[in-house]
Amino acid sequence: MSTFVLIHGAGDGGWYWHLVEAELRARGHDVVAPDLPGDDESKTLADYADAVVEGVGGRQNLVVVGQSFGAFTAPIVADRLSVDVLVLLAGMIPSPGESPDEWWENTGYRAGVKEQAERDGGLTGNADPYVSYYHDVPRELAEEAMGKERAHPSRAAMDTAWPLEVWPDVPTRFVLCREDRFFPPEFFRRLVPERLGITPDEIAGSHCVALSRPADVADMLEGYAVAADMRKAE
Repeated sequence: MSTFVLIHGAGDGGWYWHLVEAELRARGHDVVAPDLPGDDESKTLADYADAVVEGVGGRQNLVVVGQSFGAFTAPIVADRLSVDVLVLLAGMIPSPGESPDEWWENTGYRAGVKEQAERDGGLTGNADPYVSYYHDVPRELAEEAMGKERAHPSRAAMDTAWPLEVWPDVPTRFVLCREDRFFPPEFFRRLVPERLGITPDEIAGSHCVALSRPADVADMLEGYAVAADMRKAE
Protein backbone atom coordinates (compact mmCIF):
# COMPACT_ATOMS: atom_id res chain seq x y z
CA MET A 1 0.00 0.00 0.00
CA SER A 2 1.18 3.50 -0.86
CA THR A 3 0.14 6.86 0.51
CA PHE A 4 -0.63 9.32 -2.27
CA VAL A 5 -0.12 12.93 -1.24
CA LEU A 6 -2.16 14.96 -3.72
CA ILE A 7 -1.43 18.70 -3.90
CA HIS A 8 -3.92 20.88 -5.75
CA GLY A 9 -3.22 23.82 -8.03
CA ALA A 10 -4.16 27.50 -8.02
CA GLY A 11 -7.74 28.36 -7.11
CA ASP A 12 -8.46 24.80 -6.09
CA GLY A 13 -8.74 22.74 -2.92
CA GLY A 14 -8.36 19.12 -2.01
CA TRP A 15 -11.78 18.49 -3.57
CA TYR A 16 -10.15 18.66 -7.01
CA TRP A 17 -8.71 15.20 -6.36
CA HIS A 18 -11.85 13.55 -4.99
CA LEU A 19 -12.45 11.25 -7.96
CA VAL A 20 -8.82 10.15 -8.15
CA GLU A 21 -8.83 9.70 -4.37
CA ALA A 22 -11.83 7.38 -4.63
CA GLU A 23 -10.07 5.34 -7.32
CA LEU A 24 -6.90 4.99 -5.27
CA ARG A 25 -8.72 4.12 -2.05
CA ALA A 26 -10.72 1.45 -3.89
CA ARG A 27 -7.37 -0.12 -4.80
CA GLY A 28 -6.30 -0.26 -1.17
CA HIS A 29 -4.13 2.86 -0.96
CA ASP A 30 -4.17 5.74 1.48
CA VAL A 31 -4.63 9.33 0.26
CA VAL A 32 -3.87 12.75 1.72
CA ALA A 33 -5.37 15.66 -0.25
CA PRO A 34 -5.28 18.76 1.95
CA ASP A 35 -6.71 22.19 1.34
CA LEU A 36 -3.71 24.51 1.21
CA PRO A 37 -4.21 27.84 3.01
CA GLY A 38 -6.46 30.25 1.14
CA ASP A 39 -7.77 33.77 1.69
CA ASP A 40 -4.54 34.81 3.43
CA GLU A 41 -2.17 36.97 1.41
CA SER A 42 0.68 36.44 3.90
CA LYS A 43 1.04 32.69 3.38
CA THR A 44 4.18 31.55 1.56
CA LEU A 45 5.22 28.41 -0.30
CA ALA A 46 6.82 27.23 2.94
CA ASP A 47 3.46 27.60 4.67
CA TYR A 48 1.82 25.52 1.96
CA ALA A 49 4.45 22.81 2.43
CA ASP A 50 3.86 22.96 6.20
CA ALA A 51 0.16 22.24 5.64
CA VAL A 52 0.95 19.21 3.51
CA VAL A 53 3.56 17.82 5.92
CA GLU A 54 1.11 18.21 8.79
CA GLY A 55 -1.54 16.34 6.81
CA VAL A 56 0.85 13.49 6.06
CA GLY A 57 1.75 12.97 9.70
CA GLY A 58 3.66 9.72 10.17
CA ARG A 59 2.49 7.98 7.00
CA GLN A 60 5.05 6.07 4.95
CA ASN A 61 5.50 4.89 1.33
CA LEU A 62 4.77 8.36 0.03
CA VAL A 63 3.99 9.31 -3.56
CA VAL A 64 3.84 13.11 -3.69
CA VAL A 65 1.88 14.60 -6.60
CA GLY A 66 1.76 18.30 -7.51
CA GLN A 67 -0.87 19.51 -9.98
CA SER A 68 -0.20 22.76 -11.91
CA PHE A 69 0.78 25.42 -9.32
CA GLY A 70 1.08 22.60 -6.78
CA ALA A 71 4.41 21.81 -8.42
CA PHE A 72 5.90 24.74 -6.53
CA THR A 73 4.95 23.06 -3.24
CA ALA A 74 5.44 19.36 -4.02
CA PRO A 75 9.27 19.39 -4.26
CA ILE A 76 9.52 21.27 -0.95
CA VAL A 77 7.46 18.50 0.64
CA ALA A 78 9.63 15.86 -1.04
CA ASP A 79 12.72 17.59 0.35
CA ARG A 80 11.35 17.41 3.91
CA LEU A 81 9.92 13.88 3.97
CA SER A 82 11.04 10.41 2.93
CA VAL A 83 9.35 10.13 -0.47
CA ASP A 84 9.38 7.20 -2.90
CA VAL A 85 8.54 9.22 -6.01
CA LEU A 86 7.64 12.81 -6.86
CA VAL A 87 5.12 13.35 -9.66
CA LEU A 88 4.25 16.62 -11.36
CA LEU A 89 0.94 16.56 -13.23
CA ALA A 90 0.82 19.44 -15.72
CA GLY A 91 3.07 21.07 -13.15
CA MET A 92 4.83 24.44 -13.11
CA ILE A 93 8.41 23.19 -12.72
CA PRO A 94 10.26 25.72 -10.54
CA SER A 95 13.92 26.64 -10.64
CA PRO A 96 15.95 27.63 -7.57
CA GLY A 97 15.49 31.30 -6.73
CA GLU A 98 12.61 31.76 -9.18
CA SER A 99 9.31 33.16 -7.97
CA PRO A 100 6.02 31.95 -9.45
CA ASP A 101 5.50 35.43 -10.88
CA GLU A 102 8.81 35.14 -12.75
CA TRP A 103 8.07 31.64 -14.02
CA TRP A 104 5.79 32.72 -16.87
CA GLU A 105 8.38 34.88 -18.61
CA ASN A 106 11.35 32.69 -17.75
CA THR A 107 9.77 29.61 -19.33
CA GLY A 108 8.49 31.27 -22.51
CA TYR A 109 4.95 30.32 -21.56
CA ARG A 110 3.14 33.12 -23.40
CA ALA A 111 4.92 32.38 -26.67
CA GLY A 112 3.99 28.72 -26.30
CA VAL A 113 0.33 29.59 -25.80
CA LYS A 114 0.35 31.95 -28.78
CA GLU A 115 1.87 29.31 -31.05
CA GLN A 116 -0.64 26.66 -30.00
CA ALA A 117 -3.58 29.09 -30.27
CA GLU A 118 -2.59 29.81 -33.85
CA ARG A 119 -2.72 26.08 -34.56
CA ASP A 120 -6.05 25.35 -32.84
CA GLY A 121 -7.99 28.51 -33.70
CA GLY A 122 -7.82 30.13 -30.30
CA LEU A 123 -8.91 27.25 -28.09
CA THR A 124 -5.64 27.36 -26.16
CA GLY A 125 -5.53 30.33 -23.82
CA ASN A 126 -9.23 30.97 -24.32
CA ALA A 127 -10.80 33.32 -21.76
CA ASP A 128 -13.73 30.95 -21.24
CA PRO A 129 -12.71 28.44 -18.53
CA TYR A 130 -15.08 25.85 -19.94
CA VAL A 131 -13.01 25.98 -23.13
CA SER A 132 -9.51 26.34 -21.69
CA TYR A 133 -9.74 24.21 -18.53
CA TYR A 134 -12.85 22.04 -18.44
CA HIS A 135 -13.58 21.21 -22.07
CA ASP A 136 -13.62 17.44 -21.46
CA VAL A 137 -15.15 17.56 -17.96
CA PRO A 138 -18.90 16.87 -17.66
CA ARG A 139 -20.60 20.26 -17.49
CA GLU A 140 -22.28 19.69 -14.12
CA LEU A 141 -18.97 18.63 -12.59
CA ALA A 142 -17.17 21.58 -14.21
CA GLU A 143 -19.74 23.98 -12.77
CA GLU A 144 -19.27 22.43 -9.34
CA ALA A 145 -15.52 22.90 -9.67
CA MET A 146 -15.98 26.53 -10.65
CA GLY A 147 -18.21 27.04 -7.64
CA LYS A 148 -15.44 25.82 -5.34
CA GLU A 149 -12.81 28.30 -6.55
CA ARG A 150 -10.68 29.65 -3.70
CA ALA A 151 -8.31 32.60 -3.19
CA HIS A 152 -5.12 30.60 -3.52
CA PRO A 153 -2.18 31.17 -3.93
CA SER A 154 -1.38 34.34 -2.01
CA ARG A 155 0.49 37.38 -3.22
CA ALA A 156 3.33 36.46 -0.84
CA ALA A 157 3.61 33.01 -2.42
CA MET A 158 3.63 34.46 -5.93
CA ASP A 159 6.31 37.04 -5.10
CA THR A 160 8.68 34.85 -3.09
CA ALA A 161 11.62 32.98 -4.62
CA TRP A 162 11.33 29.20 -4.66
CA PRO A 163 13.37 28.25 -1.59
CA LEU A 164 15.22 25.07 -2.61
CA GLU A 165 18.80 25.39 -3.86
CA VAL A 166 18.62 22.12 -5.82
CA TRP A 167 15.94 19.69 -6.89
CA PRO A 168 15.27 17.10 -4.16
CA ASP A 169 17.10 13.78 -4.51
CA VAL A 170 13.90 11.87 -5.25
CA PRO A 171 12.88 9.96 -8.40
CA THR A 172 10.77 12.42 -10.37
CA ARG A 173 8.17 11.86 -13.07
CA PHE A 174 6.23 14.38 -15.12
CA VAL A 175 2.82 13.87 -16.75
CA LEU A 176 1.62 16.25 -19.44
CA CYS A 177 -1.96 16.33 -20.67
CA ARG A 178 -2.21 15.99 -24.44
CA GLU A 179 -5.40 18.10 -24.70
CA ASP A 180 -4.25 20.75 -22.20
CA ARG A 181 -5.37 24.19 -23.42
CA PHE A 182 -3.71 26.04 -20.54
CA PHE A 183 -0.23 24.51 -20.68
CA PRO A 184 0.28 23.45 -24.31
CA PRO A 185 1.78 19.97 -24.72
CA GLU A 186 4.60 21.25 -26.94
CA PHE A 187 5.52 23.77 -24.26
CA PHE A 188 6.04 20.98 -21.73
CA ARG A 189 7.75 18.69 -24.23
CA ARG A 190 10.42 21.38 -24.39
CA LEU A 191 10.44 22.57 -20.79
CA VAL A 192 10.51 19.21 -18.97
CA PRO A 193 13.81 18.00 -20.50
CA GLU A 194 15.30 21.47 -19.98
CA ARG A 195 14.41 21.72 -16.31
CA LEU A 196 14.25 18.12 -15.11
CA GLY A 197 16.40 16.24 -17.63
CA ILE A 198 13.65 13.67 -18.22
CA THR A 199 11.09 12.93 -20.92
CA PRO A 200 7.51 13.59 -19.82
CA ASP A 201 4.92 10.87 -19.78
CA GLU A 202 1.65 11.72 -21.49
CA ILE A 203 -2.01 11.21 -20.75
CA ALA A 204 -5.09 12.02 -22.81
CA GLY A 205 -7.13 14.82 -21.30
CA SER A 206 -7.42 18.47 -20.40
CA HIS A 207 -5.63 20.51 -17.76
CA CYS A 208 -8.24 19.23 -15.29
CA VAL A 209 -7.63 15.59 -16.14
CA ALA A 210 -8.19 14.46 -12.54
CA LEU A 211 -11.84 15.40 -13.06
CA SER A 212 -12.23 14.19 -16.63
CA ARG A 213 -10.22 10.93 -16.48
CA PRO A 214 -9.72 9.98 -12.84
CA ALA A 215 -9.23 6.26 -13.48
CA ASP A 216 -6.52 6.96 -16.03
CA VAL A 217 -4.75 9.30 -13.60
CA ALA A 218 -4.99 6.68 -10.85
CA ASP A 219 -3.55 4.07 -13.20
CA MET A 220 -0.49 6.21 -13.88
CA LEU A 221 0.06 7.13 -10.25
CA GLU A 222 -0.31 3.55 -9.11
CA GLY A 223 2.16 2.48 -11.79
CA TYR A 224 4.72 4.93 -10.43
CA ALA A 225 4.16 3.55 -6.93
CA VAL A 226 4.67 -0.03 -8.09
CA ALA A 227 7.90 0.93 -9.87
CA ALA A 228 9.09 2.69 -6.70
CA ASP A 229 8.36 -0.42 -4.63
CA MET A 230 10.37 -2.52 -7.07
CA ARG A 231 13.32 -0.14 -6.77
CA LYS A 232 13.21 -0.35 -2.99
CA ALA A 233 13.16 -4.16 -3.16
CA GLU A 234 16.27 -4.36 -5.33
